[in-house]
Amino acid sequence: MISPAFPRPDRRAASPGPGRSLARILVTDGEQRSSLAAVRSLGRAGHEVLVCSSRRRPLAGASKHAAATFPVDDPLARPDRFREAVASIMEREGVEVLLPMTDTSAPLLLELRQRMPGLLIPFPSRPTYEAISDKDHLMEVARGLGVPVPRQIAVARRSLAGSLRALVDEAFGSEALVVLKPARSAVVGPRGVERFGVRQLDRAADVAAALEAFPEEAFPILVQERITGPGLGAFVLADGGCTIATFGHRRIREKPPTGGVSVYREAVALRDDVRGHAERILEAFEWTGVAMVEFKEDAATGTPYLMEVNGRFWGSLQLAIDAGVDFPRLLVDRALGRDPGPAVTGRTGIRSRWLWGDVDHLLWMLRARGDVRAAHPELPSRLGALGRFLVPWRPGDRFEVLSARDPRPFLRETVQWVAQLRRKAPLRP
Repeated sequence: MISPAFPRPDRRAASPGPGRSLARILVTDGEQRSSLAAVRSLGRAGHEVLVCSSRRRPLAGASKHAAATFPVDDPLARPDRFREAVASIMEREGVEVLLPMTDTSAPLLLELRQRMPGLLIPFPSRPTYEAISDKDHLMEVARGLGVPVPRQIAVARRSLAGSLRALVDEAFGSEALVVLKPARSAVVGPRGVERFGVRQLDRAADVAAALEAFPEEAFPILVQERITGPGLGAFVLADGGCTIATFGHRRIREKPPTGGVSVYREAVALRDDVRGHAERILEAFEWTGVAMVEFKEDAATGTPYLMEVNGRFWGSLQLAIDAGVDFPRLLVDRALGRDPGPAVTGRTGIRSRWLWGDVDHLLWMLRARGDVRAAHPELPSRLGALGRFLVPWRPGDRFEVLSARDPRPFLRETVQWVAQLRRKAPLRP
């Protein structure tokens, strides 16, 4: 699993001159908030940033730092056409650096290295990317490194589901809380890229029936003990397994509140054990690029258990940038052969709020039924949730999308949020 350090393209970006950007960069998946954060970061650094998206009016394309926006096919529905559309843009526009922003686009676009040797994609090789994305393989490697991993059983095929009852009872006990995790979150199939989510079960005895509900393409699936406790994330930039930058945050509010994407979060110092586990994993894979290494802390023991590694930018990227760890700029500087300086970890106490996501959080809390609240006693009351939301700002707060210096993305997001609200309620508990 050797991934070479950032491969250098045959044609380098020219030295900056008067009025010239440092490099021409294409950022994919312009509808993502992480793409907006990358566009703003790289535009401020002087690069000429292009955006592509399958959405008609992507969020990142509204930024004043986006030089142009190009339509492409949906990578989920038409992966081959998406890849060809991106390749066409790069050839026509003279793109020097490509930044895939999601775990759908990244494996598709890493194939372009063979066709376009002058292109720089500051990611690891595709085999390394796929190896670390395979949760079954990742857990095996992590266990060998001494990193805590949940107990699990790997189910290779759907036909084996019915014969698992005794094995599951022996491993977990019939009343244990378990999680079903497809080893791969996304698979290229005959209908395009198929994505598979995680399913939580309140009784291990229900595993067989739940497994049979998954399509064959989702296997292998991990039957894993459920770790109850807060999530911990280590955000890392590495080159050949050597750490360049690290960052940590804690989630304050999520949507849905029972567990989902963060809408309000705070920069915190990484725990030493979490940092050490993350660095050992990335060193073992000789990882090149950015990665989010996710853990869950066992509420009873405090042990951080590895959940997965996402080898791409993450949704809350703007918080790291606001806290002083500018991952997009550091990544591109390193890829272009420029010294990004000493390793950085960022300031603590900085908070980032995704305003419309926080509104969704509040609406969920106000609508939550009694049985949902009974199952999640950790949730605040309706009045408590409203009170937290109505605090507009505290020292250290930043807004993720809303920016007085770059207002158009927030205006675009607002129009899209209102249109979605008219079509259907944003979140129903």
